[in-house]
Amino acid sequence: MKKILAFVLAIAMIASVAALSACSKKDDTKKTEETKADTNVDIAKGETAAVETQALEFEDDGVLTMATNAYFPPYEFYDGDTIVGIDAEIGKAIADKLGMEFKIEDIEFDAIITGVQSGKFDMGMAGMTVTEERLQSVDFSDSYATGIQSIIVPEGSPIKSIDDILKPGASYKVGVQLATTGDIYISDDLGDEATSRVEEYQTGNDAVAALSAGKVDAVIIDNEPAKSYVAATSGLVILDTEYVTEDYAICFAKGNPLKDKVNTALNELIKDGTVKTIIDKYISAK
Repeated sequence: MKKILAFVLAIAMIASVAALSACSKKDDTKKTEETKADTNVDIAKGETAAVETQALEFEDDGVLTMATNAYFPPYEFYDGDTIVGIDAEIGKAIADKLGMEFKIEDIEFDAIITGVQSGKFDMGMAGMTVTEERLQSVDFSDSYATGIQSIIVPEGSPIKSIDDILKPGASYKVGVQLATTGDIYISDDLGDEATSRVEEYQTGNDAVAALSAGKVDAVIIDNEPAKSYVAATSGLVILDTEYVTEDYAICFAKGNPLKDKVNTALNELIKDGTVKTIIDKYISAK
């Protein structure tokens, strides 16, 4: 209601001023040139601030639009010009269940939540973890997969576990994908040192490339993408120890009734084995 009242008052003020003179516009400054996210996102630490959001009425136009960041194999990645992967296939299966067409939009990861909040996208699905910070801004479906935050280092690295990175006096630099839980966890654990020791990149690809080039000492990223990156890049290994275990889910605008429809379809797909079949297709059981 506060947002609606503010909006009405703003329109009234603009109309009054327009009667006397041409109105002027003031451009909002973007936090970074790369991101399309608005200032509800604290891109420095990847935490989404609590915002007042009005419940959106879901308008069924027959198309289910999913926002993702397609550089997170095997959950979403490009095969030629087509986005494929676990999330892409589960999203398509959900759309089929709902009798809807399916559309994927590839955007920056840190713009997904704000895009969903605004109603530009119906849902966000990008190996996204449910966190307390994100729950302040969006709703989530039930979990459909479990992820593990892993640490990639060069072969022969003195870093053997997260403890080596966090121990007092350590100065190792850590690469992360901007606004991911890997970014959030390591930034929180390092505290004041995060500013000088955490390097944020727009994609996991960029973070791993920086590690390979010696610009950072380690990369923290989800385990399945980590395996894909290490397989494609010589001289890198994944530490045996896990950093954090987490659950993946689909995000929606607060109060959007679409969440319940998608959740029902998702749970049917989990129950009949479709989700497991899709995950097994991309992730070896070995």
